[in-house]
Amino acid sequence: MSTDASPGALPARAPLALRPGVPVLDVVIPVFNEEEDLGPCVRRLHAHLTRTFPYPFRITVADNASTDRTPEVAADLVRGLAEVRSTRLEEKGRGRALRTVWSRSEAPVLAYMDVDLSTDLNAVLPLVAPLISGHSDLAIGTRLARSSRVVRGAKREFVSRAYNLLLRSSLAARFSDAQCGFKAIRREVAERLLPLVEDSGWFFDTELLVLAERAGLRIHEVPVDWVDDPDSSVHLVRTAAEDLKGVWRVGRALAVGALPLDRLARPFGDDPRDRGALPGVPRGLARQLLGFCAVGVLSTLLYLLLYSALREAAGPQAANAAALLLCAVANTAANRRLTFGVRGRARAVRHQAQGLVVFAIGLALTSGSLAALGAATAEPAHGTELAVLITANLAATVLRFLLFRAWVFPEPREGTPTIPTTTEEGP
Repeated sequence: MSTDASPGALPARAPLALRPGVPVLDVVIPVFNEEEDLGPCVRRLHAHLTRTFPYPFRITVADNASTDRTPEVAADLVRGLAEVRSTRLEEKGRGRALRTVWSRSEAPVLAYMDVDLSTDLNAVLPLVAPLISGHSDLAIGTRLARSSRVVRGAKREFVSRAYNLLLRSSLAARFSDAQCGFKAIRREVAERLLPLVEDSGWFFDTELLVLAERAGLRIHEVPVDWVDDPDSSVHLVRTAAEDLKGVWRVGRALAVGALPLDRLARPFGDDPRDRGALPGVPRGLARQLLGFCAVGVLSTLLYLLLYSALREAAGPQAANAAALLLCAVANTAANRRLTFGVRGRARAVRHQAQGLVVFAIGLALTSGSLAALGAATAEPAHGTELAVLITANLAATVLRFLLFRAWVFPEPREGTPTIPTTTEEGP
């Protein structure tokens, strides 16, 4: 599977096109020193999929540099079960294992589960069915749904809930269970999402889900029954520390727009009513108008506050120019990110320069209005000045939107290659 970060836009969601001889599902089981559990767990999973899964499947054991007999056990499984494969990695890391196997797999649905099979296997088909049908892009098992039945210690229960609460408060995550070892993803989504995921350890799951959710991809959640493995080798304190570092890194990247998440957006599906929902209206215009108006209202309020604060000390013309200039940079940056969806630092300086040209046009309109008011009335009232400025700003706002859309942030013409909106500095 290609790891190019920009192999083209995602197609509309659609059912999978099955190919003869290619497994529909590839389930990866990352392992490290699991010589005792690996054989029974893989055989149990294989028997369940053979009995209940209606499509061809594969089970791939991803050995994370084990130092015991795990490689030999995996080799025995490959010889004994036609649907089992094994991959050896010389470095540890669950994220590294998943990235390696998923990037090489030709299966259209990629999944993974922990070797202890803590999740009830009856959830496998409900997990992957929305991906096969084309309804969803990713699917996760959740132990935190009301209908989930979970058996585990109080410490792990507290850590899990606290971690997911942290994700909701810091990264605005809406999925309920980031670290449940039971997930699946469509292959074409993984092709575009994996190059953006930096972590190679336990935070891999969280980073994948946060980026997918921020990109507008659809995440399906399946309540699961879960019985915790008391002999789990996960080191809670070290894992928690690494997760906190990952939350900070991803939060910072999202805050500065260093990730090209707009390339992951899916178009509408195959229903003609979707494509014709706004006949004659350019794509994205309604959303852009809404974003521009929201930014404009905040900018106007800020402008009026600044003008009122500076007028007594600097006079109306200087106060108007200073207030407009201070708002112009923030307005351009906000419209760039929120209204027109441009992320990253590429062309940021050029956009700000063009925004200043638009600002100069607005300054000419508002200053000209003030000059006309001064010529008509020697000592205009402060309220009159504000009314004139509001009217002039409304006219300048309409012109600003048109210039932003047509000149500063134009949509690429059909057939014209898009220019990336991020730099190589992003993860």
